[in-house]
Amino acid sequence: MANFTRRKFLKTGAAAIAGLTIVPNTVLGKSFGHVPPSDKLNILGVGIGGRGAQVLRDMNSQNIIGLCDVDWKYSDHVFKEYPNAKRYRDYRKMFDELGKSADAVVVATADHTHALVASQAITMGKHVYVEKPLTHTVYESRLLTKLADKYQVATQMGNQGSSGEGVRKMCEWIWNGEIGEVTKVETFTDRPIWPQGMNRPEKVEKVPSSLEWDLFLGPAKYRDYNSIYTPWNWRGWWDFGTGALGDMACHILHPVFKGLQLGYPTKVQGSSTLLLTDCAPSAQSIKFTFPARPNLPKVGMPEVEVYWYDGGLKPMRPEGFPAGKEMNHQGGCVIFYGTKDTLVCGCYGADPWLMSGRTPSAPKVLRAIDTSHQMDWVRACKESAANRVQTASPFSEAGPFNEMVVMGVLGVRLQGLNQELHWDGANMRFTNIDPAATIRTVIKDGFQIKDGHPTFNKTMTDPVNAQAFAQELIKHTYRDGWKLPDMP
Repeated sequence: MANFTRRKFLKTGAAAIAGLTIVPNTVLGKSFGHVPPSDKLNILGVGIGGRGAQVLRDMNSQNIIGLCDVDWKYSDHVFKEYPNAKRYRDYRKMFDELGKSADAVVVATADHTHALVASQAITMGKHVYVEKPLTHTVYESRLLTKLADKYQVATQMGNQGSSGEGVRKMCEWIWNGEIGEVTKVETFTDRPIWPQGMNRPEKVEKVPSSLEWDLFLGPAKYRDYNSIYTPWNWRGWWDFGTGALGDMACHILHPVFKGLQLGYPTKVQGSSTLLLTDCAPSAQSIKFTFPARPNLPKVGMPEVEVYWYDGGLKPMRPEGFPAGKEMNHQGGCVIFYGTKDTLVCGCYGADPWLMSGRTPSAPKVLRAIDTSHQMDWVRACKESAANRVQTASPFSEAGPFNEMVVMGVLGVRLQGLNQELHWDGANMRFTNIDPAATIRTVIKDGFQIKDGHPTFNKTMTDPVNAQAFAQELIKHTYRDGWKLPDMP
């Protein structure tokens, strides 16, 4: 994996040197997979009420021909923005009716349906933009990576910091040896800002007439509707989201993954506040270990430990960090501990700086992107696969990176094993879980004060085989009627 990632980085650098070339329409015509740059893309939007609304707004210079959302009240303002776009509740029907007219698809649904929508779009030969996190599971990330390669479509994950100057600058500094070898990185976010650590609601509410609840559930096990789940709060529920880690790690850990040219981790271990069966914890910490990678010409790439904190937890303030300076910048922080210097940046790779106070002058190594993250994807969609300059976060990179992110979720949800978990990335499996080991989680925290005395009354699941539990987290069993395409 390390060699694969390194080749991708070298290819990206070569593209940067070569510059951006658009082949004239007279040469390529309007063949499959290529739209002349002078033409507009025909785009379908799936999951448009929340983040999807802004993504589409950033590419509204194109033709938005179809809009799909399971909640028409939540998405009504977007329907009004594009009165000529045809409206749908089920993306499958939209694909059936508009698929032949569409060039590209934007996916901004809840995490657990990203892979379903995106994989079908790719197999139809459509370019795809998928909000972060790319997928809900490791298997789904691997699938999208391979499908994108097979069908040669333009792809982009919605971690917009990857198109920013900050990430490029950090790569320049790290690859030029300015901070030396890095063996430890600490990161945190100030999320979640939605409810987490909650018991599953017992009240069954009437489904609003504007919401297709069964379509929202999609491949997840059926549960009764409660307004606490959606819109937006789905991020905190394991069946639908990936908690604060999935929401923000794709922004905060990206410069770590790219700058240190990481591949698959070899070890992971998580810890958190009370871990519930249904809801992500209020706060958590995770330790990833990555093996040594091939050295670069000016710096070595030794084994590195990467730490993640959220929910108000933070690493200890580094020695020499300026007094009075806030560590949290735009929602998070990254600290690279190098043998020569310490590199710090905010969320999205924002505003990197060195603790020494130096401002290095290093060679440019990545293509500068002078448009938005979204429009750079539009640009890539209009280029033929043979001549395409890749986006800042194509699935060839975003897929393996997202595997790292959801590996953190695995570490947290398997913390009851009380061990560091060893990971075989190539085969997507843990290698050191005892075949006889079992695991239990808390269904409900029944703590209460009764007559002035505390009552501790947790409702637990029955013990289940830990290997089987882990495998279900790595690759979900979908509900009847929902299926992914086969792995290429």
